[in-house]
Amino acid sequence: MPPQPQLLLLPGLAADERMWRGMLPLLPAALRPEVTTAHQDVALHSIEDFAARVLAQHPGPLVLAGASMGGMVAMEAARQAPERIAGLALLGTTARPETPDMRALREAAIELFEQGRLREVIEPNVALAFHPHNAADPELVQAYLDFVLDAGAAHLVRQNRAVIHRPDARLQLPHLTCPVLVVCGAADQLTPPECSAEIAALVPHADHAVLADSGHMLTMEQPDAVNHLLVQWMALSGWI
Repeated sequence: MPPQPQLLLLPGLAADERMWRGMLPLLPAALRPEVTTAHQDVALHSIEDFAARVLAQHPGPLVLAGASMGGMVAMEAARQAPERIAGLALLGTTARPETPDMRALREAAIELFEQGRLREVIEPNVALAFHPHNAADPELVQAYLDFVLDAGAAHLVRQNRAVIHRPDARLQLPHLTCPVLVVCGAADQLTPPECSAEIAALVPHADHAVLADSGHMLTMEQPDAVNHLLVQWMALSGWI
């Protein structure tokens, strides 16, 4: 009987365990769910580095649930060590490389971060990160602002540069043999539903879901719905 995989949760850019707070208590204890902090290591500067650190820190088979940048890291980990990855849950993410327009926006943001002008970038980003209904929820928005601003300028610069130079994950998606769940918010403006649809189309036999009333931060906006999808998918995959 193969060993039980561990469920690792990979946060998005500038995020930490707080973006999973509404989900962690409900995830199956048998899978030893844990939020990885590999992307917070100041010595790491690329998606490839983050993925290698995740694999080095967590031996044995893994189920990786990655949100946004975390999904990019999860796909890269599956490229580096396909034999280690029992399953991938890709939440509000994209397999595409950076576009010239987005690179220009990130480079402009990096300049402001380096000047310590974090709020000038982060506060307007709320309208892009959340469904309009959720962007009007002060408690939800404050939770988001807290962990992004707590990350600090250096992390924001380093992680944005990593995302700018991310690999084109579409090249290896058709070769995945593990179960894959793809989920996005219907109102996601940062990685629109077409990005998730593309991943699901490239991965053999992927499960795909779109959540209404959710934007990019679906683990915060719809934690119960994401939990339900994850647990159902893990049960069908035979891990619980």
